[in-house]
Amino acid sequence: MEDDVWPGRRVIVMAGVTVGRGSVVGAGAVITKDIPPYSLAAGNPAVVKKNLPEG
Repeated sequence: MEDDVWPGRRVIVMAGVTVGRGSVVGAGAVITKDIPPYSLAAGNPAVVKKNLPEG
């Protein structure tokens, strides 16, 4: 996980996966692929639901 990431409770991040800076991950998400910076991701498997403004 890069800087300023907000993971929800019980998030699982698989080995070798990067969660980009400033992203928010919903509770219970299973991250199987890289999440780009400043994204809102959720689900099992996690998918990007929305792009967030930088800053």
